Amino acid sequence: MAPIADSRQQFDEIPTVVGIFSAFGLVFSVSLFAWICCQRKSSKSNKTPPYKFVHVLKGVDIYPENLNSKKKFGADDKSEAKNKSAMPKNSLHLDLEKRDLNGNFPKTTTKMQGSPDLENSSPKHFAERKKDSVSPDSLKSIASLSSEDKQEKLGTLFFSLEYNFEKKAFVVNIKEARGLPAMDEQSMTSDPYIKMTILPEKKHKVKTRVLRKTLDPAFDETFTFYGIPYSQIQDLTLHFMILSFDRFSRDDVIGEVLIPLAGIELSEGRLLMDREIIKRNVRKSSGRGELLVSLCYQSTTNTLTVVVLKARHLPKSDVSGLSDPYVKVNLYHAKKRISKKKTHVKKCTPNAVFNELFVFDIPCEGLDDISIEFLVLDSDRGSRNEVIGRLTLGSSAEGTGGEHWKEICEYPRRQIAKWHMLCDG
Repeated sequence: MAPIADSRQQFDEIPTVVGIFSAFGLVFSVSLFAWICCQRKSSKSNKTPPYKFVHVLKGVDIYPENLNSKKKFGADDKSEAKNKSAMPKNSLHLDLEKRDLNGNFPKTTTKMQGSPDLENSSPKHFAERKKDSVSPDSLKSIASLSSEDKQEKLGTLFFSLEYNFEKKAFVVNIKEARGLPAMDEQSMTSDPYIKMTILPEKKHKVKTRVLRKTLDPAFDETFTFYGIPYSQIQDLTLHFMILSFDRFSRDDVIGEVLIPLAGIELSEGRLLMDREIIKRNVRKSSGRGELLVSLCYQSTTNTLTVVVLKARHLPKSDVSGLSDPYVKVNLYHAKKRISKKKTHVKKCTPNAVFNELFVFDIPCEGLDDISIEFLVLDSDRGSRNEVIGRLTLGSSAEGTGGEHWKEICEYPRRQIAKWHMLCDG
């Protein structure tokens, strides 16, 4: 009986020993975890945060964590670099990888907190104020507008500017645009978005999301640029480009706004501003206008699909000042015309929208001996139709016509659209 009693006593002591070791292990684990947390907290507090781009979209702060070297923009102050060589080089990081093809951010149901960098800033620097003062340079630019630009209203852009001296951050908030013109003639509306560039270096480029079918878009998007010293603000110019998204061709330019920052005081707080949108200051296509066509070669069926999409900036050839354009499409094989098609006539417009599709059967394999000709004509019942402009696509064509033809040969079964300048007929 003695050995049995001793074994029972040993088994009774085992839970006690296991409990003691478990308690020591738990205390050690908790102590180790607390020590690691303290080390991380102290290392984070001592480490200076890197410059980064903050995008505030309707009250939600988006901080890019995956910063690519391809999307970093530097803003160096040469004068400060000479005096303070030990300071790191000012830089600006921009990450827009989370956007889709239209520039929109994906919808999320999680509620994100506000930016600590902007919330902890002094209210003195972010006191909101509205000021209607205009810089002398902007007054000169407005006074230099032509009478035609003044008559054609392209809408008004509303935005705000501010500078955070504690963080050395330049903040631009694009609020809204009102009274934009309709770029889509069918739906009589637009799909506007805005591209903003900081001149003269053009290193800082951002854009808003696309808002569908509206002439009064409310963007309410904030772009914050770190690493721009306040001494450089007076030398910069903001360039806003207002565009309308076009799914089938190049986006339409509505207009632009130029804001020279010379003479604009940002030391007192946020500055609310509004400017009239003016026409884009570029040389318009002089000559016979432009034509947008799309081509697709089907190698399996040996057919060529041609879509006549749009024409723009056509010259005024009628007495009333407007032409009645239509497009005639001729298919050539070995310099001999084998087929012809034509679109409907568009009345009294220099910017016609056709959207008409034609399918041509190719008599030979490949497109080496094939060429296609587009004739833009002015319909006139009383006399012979006048040729406004001509475009030829083929292997022997020069310029954009030859490049377009080469692309459709290299990428069969793919619809490729391009704008082309029309030449004299």
